[in-house]
Amino acid sequence: MTRRNQLITLGSLVVVFGTVMYSEFRPQSSSADTPATNEQFVPVNVDNPALRMDILKRFLSLAYKGGHRNIFSVAPPAPPPPPEVKAPAEVVLPPPPPSGPPPLTLDAKYFGYASDYQGNHRRAFFSTANNEDVFILGEGDTFLGRFRVVRLTNTVADVEEIASGRRTRLTLEEPGPNG
Repeated sequence: MTRRNQLITLGSLVVVFGTVMYSEFRPQSSSADTPATNEQFVPVNVDNPALRMDILKRFLSLAYKGGHRNIFSVAPPAPPPPPEVKAPAEVVLPPPPPSGPPPLTLDAKYFGYASDYQGNHRRAFFSTANNEDVFILGEGDTFLGRFRVVRLTNTVADVEEIASGRRTRLTLEEPGPNG
């Protein structure tokens, strides 16, 4: 580094040092020292600002009622005493509520489905218990004269009885070894 560059660097460092020292040690203006005051401040109206010794004595007389443990000890605190077991009072249970209608049983099984290439229109295959009749139904279709298909998925079919509104869920049954 040449002598000229050294003097330029020294001069710029002196200028920076002087600026920092001036900003740190200059006299502060009074407006910058005082925080912004709230002109709407109203002090609390206290009749007698003396200490209330009666309240102070009441707080000083309070005693800690929790478990006492040495906080400087590593050992765990002693377990609390077991609660006293009272003889259970005779409990009178209300009569059970009347049971609702029996669960819906359906004499059909859900054994397959088919859908278009987009998967929008799905059809389910149902057969009666004795495998005599096969129904191909979509959502909203009725079968056996009293059941409606509510929802179809790949694994379950939700079926509703039209007269009562009771619902049941049929799971997809895999065909057995006999087909």
